[in-house]
Amino acid sequence: MKFIGEARHHAGMDELLIDARQGWVRLTLNRPAQRNALNTALLKALAEALTALAGDAQCRAALICGAEQNFAAGADIGEIETKSRADGLADPRKSYWAAIRNFPKPLIAAVDGFALGGGFELALMADLIVAGETARFGLPETNLGLIPGAGGAQRLLALAGRARASRMVLTGEIIDAATAAAWGIAAWQADGPALPAAEKLAERLALRAPLALAAAKRALIEGDEGSRAFATERALFEDLLDSADKAEGIAAFRAKRRAEFTGT
Repeated sequence: MKFIGEARHHAGMDELLIDARQGWVRLTLNRPAQRNALNTALLKALAEALTALAGDAQCRAALICGAEQNFAAGADIGEIETKSRADGLADPRKSYWAAIRNFPKPLIAAVDGFALGGGFELALMADLIVAGETARFGLPETNLGLIPGAGGAQRLLALAGRARASRMVLTGEIIDAATAAAWGIAAWQADGPALPAAEKLAERLALRAPLALAAAKRALIEGDEGSRAFATERALFEDLLDSADKAEGIAAFRAKRRAEFTGT
C-alpha cells in the first residue's frame, strides 16, 4: 500500500509502525522509552495514516496498539509544559484529533498496559476497545491542573455514565481492565494480552459489509456526539493552559511531589 512509506516518513524514527494485513491495517505507537506518549509528531503521523486509509479500498478496518506492553501513557508533558492558551487555540493537534475521529471505518484499540490522559482519549475515539489483563485506564489531567482536551470526558461520560466519569475525571482515578469492562468502557476483556483478540476482531470486521459498517459507525457517533459539549471541553482546557495551577501541577509531577494548588 502506498501510504505506508509516507506515514513512516512523517512519523520519524519509526514512531508509527504500519502493518498491512488482509483487509485491515495494524498501527503501532512506537515510543516505548516514553511509554508511547503522544507527542505532536506521532499524533500527526497517526492522523495522516488514518486519512490515507480512509480512501484505501483494501483497508476495511484499522487497529491501534502500543509497543512493548503499553498503549499510550498520555500526551507529551514536555510539549504541554510551555504551552499557553494562545498556543492551545492555534494547536495543530486539534486537526489531528479530528482526522482520527473522522476515520469512517471500524477502529479498534488494543490496550495493554497504560492508556492514560491523551492515550485514553485516543482509545475512546476507537469504536471498540479490547482490554488486556494488564490494561490500566485513566484521565488524570486534574493532577496537572488541567482537564482532558480531546473530548475524553464527554466520551467517557457517554460510555460509563456521570457518576463513574466524574469519579475518574475529578479524582484522576486509574481503573483496571475488569472495571473498564464492567463499566462499559471496554467492549472485551481479553484473557491475557489484548492484541491477539483484537487482531481476530479486525479480521472479522474486514469480512463484513463496508458500507453498512461505515453507516453504522456514523450513526453511533452522531448519537453520542451531536452537541456543543466537545467544543466547551476544549475551550476550558485551553483556558487552563495559562493558569498557575497548571505550571505547579507539571512541576510537581516532574519533582514527584504533591502539588500545592492555589486556584490561580
